[in-house]
Amino acid sequence: MKWGISTGTCAALAAKAAALMLVRGESSEQVDVVLPDGSSVTNRVSDIYCDGMKASATVIKDAGDDPDVTHGTPLIVTLHRNRVNRVRFFAGPGVGTVTRAGLAIPPGEPAINPGPRKIICAALSSVTTEGFDVTVSVPQGLKLAPRTFNPRLGIEGGISILGTTGRVRPFSAPALRDSLKCSLNVAIAARLTELVLVPGNMGHRAAKRYFDVSEQQIVDVSNEWGYMLGQAEKCPLEHLLVLGHPGKLGKLAAGQWQTHSAQSASAIPYIARLAQDLFPSQSFQVNTVEELFMQKLQAPQREQLGNRLAEAIMHQIAATYPGLPQLTVALINLKGELLGHCGDDQKWRVK
Repeated sequence: MKWGISTGTCAALAAKAAALMLVRGESSEQVDVVLPDGSSVTNRVSDIYCDGMKASATVIKDAGDDPDVTHGTPLIVTLHRNRVNRVRFFAGPGVGTVTRAGLAIPPGEPAINPGPRKIICAALSSVTTEGFDVTVSVPQGLKLAPRTFNPRLGIEGGISILGTTGRVRPFSAPALRDSLKCSLNVAIAARLTELVLVPGNMGHRAAKRYFDVSEQQIVDVSNEWGYMLGQAEKCPLEHLLVLGHPGKLGKLAAGQWQTHSAQSASAIPYIARLAQDLFPSQSFQVNTVEELFMQKLQAPQREQLGNRLAEAIMHQIAATYPGLPQLTVALINLKGELLGHCGDDQKWRVK
């Protein structure tokens, strides 16, 4: 599959093109930058502007075959000479500002990560030793930000400029894990000791609907349950609520810690066996977990099965990750309605 380039690399390419124009008067259709591993990448510059005092250049993000929300987005870098003989970074329109501790960049700084900053500085130093004020803008950034983790990380006003290696690996699990871990780091930096782990938006909404928790207490896990539970073991937590649909969380009871459908078996056989044990007179030939709960069972039976499954999930998590704090598990259907729970749900003050 085709690899892409990170937003940080795009910004470095644009910064170098702007510097060449401002310092040497060179208008380059293509520029190259050196990445942290010593390799280089060359890309087209779509637009350059200079008025003698400042220069700007635009590079279009190419994420390759990765489903990156910023693919095809223009990144604009504007350079102003400064007298402090160093590079200073500023957030232009569409680039966020860090507002919480726990990230690689301190609060108050533009959300331009350390990796991109180094690549940008190296690109500029290949042209001149002058100091610059570097403003990175992403015109579509404010619109794209809600589709990223930024709102939950306390990054306001736009997207982050990212990229440790400078390249985008298609469907990169390490990149996803880094993003997920950021949410956990922010929560820990805020000295929160009671967190809610959810697979995604549905669990997020249910947590706010049923439990007295703040936005910052809710941490996305996606399908990376093994990784995130392992990270949570290292944190000074007192209580952990695991909340989601049994189609996902049921896999945890069976010892499957990566719950993506391409990397794990369906939870239906496991949950159907639990249901059969509880209700031996009924048949549980179904196509989905939702069908099993919502069409095969009446409300009291749903709760009974939900509680039994939640108990199995909690025991499996506790046995596999013994360093975790006190656990509670809650299950919801596709409408976000509670199906069952196990653990101290009163601790979470159910509304």
